[in-house]
Amino acid sequence: MSIKEHEIPQGSKLYFGKSASLKREIESIASGVLSNRGYEEIVTPLFSYHQHQSISDDKALVRVNDVQNHNMTLRADSTIDVVRIIQKRLGRNTTHKQWFYIQSVYRYPSIESYQVGAEFIDESNLEVVLNDSIEIFKKLKFEPLLQISNINIPKKIVELVDLELEDFRHINIKKMLSLNIDWLTSLVYIQTIEDIDNMIDIVPETLKDELLKLKALTQNVNYKKTTIAPLYYASMLYYDELYFKMIENNFTYARGGRYKTDDVSAVGFAIEVDELIQKLEEGN
Repeated sequence: MSIKEHEIPQGSKLYFGKSASLKREIESIASGVLSNRGYEEIVTPLFSYHQHQSISDDKALVRVNDVQNHNMTLRADSTIDVVRIIQKRLGRNTTHKQWFYIQSVYRYPSIESYQVGAEFIDESNLEVVLNDSIEIFKKLKFEPLLQISNINIPKKIVELVDLELEDFRHINIKKMLSLNIDWLTSLVYIQTIEDIDNMIDIVPETLKDELLKLKALTQNVNYKKTTIAPLYYASMLYYDELYFKMIENNFTYARGGRYKTDDVSAVGFAIEVDELIQKLEEGN
């Protein structure tokens, strides 16, 4: 079958007219907010040796080889590469800790998506970057639902009961409820700070501090459309504690969290530009 001259690979992106204008607006607003908050811009290489440390399913990586036949992949995630490059390659030239990027990521076989993201190195307070992302959405005049989670909670639960992390990754509520454990059932239905207060006394001690971290972050963020989801488990390999998503109608517009790589703690987020473009086009 021949490929027509006007065809582009399935999954790749083309921006023109209104979509190109909205893309530029999103980038301009985001870069303005982040620059004003002390971030500097970085553009990481398209090719990487380390993407397997970011992506839980390495089958999603687009693989190539360098001139010495070492394995490389196209950039599938920016977070780990940003931290690694700042710490390992640019460390002698800069002590700056706040960085943002505007660039594409790629998944097998030819799925391209555009992101605006930010990383704050040597920072463990997720509230800082969460407020940065909220400010960007406010300037875009779009208010999706903010979902706050704690990756440590599913990890600790699998040590206590007959569940696996895959049950949390695939949101297997039926299996969780079938165990008939009062505190686990209560966790399934938690959505608010008040819900945490009402059941904190019945959860195992190992979970109490993690729930209180969720409560504190939710209290400190000035955003009305917020829900707590303590059993959510992110598919990225590096997030290890507090985590957030901004969602609406099954679309994810931003995600971020706390993570650790090479013994360096950091917090960061990524905004999904393509989903935002589609949403803003529908609103106009």
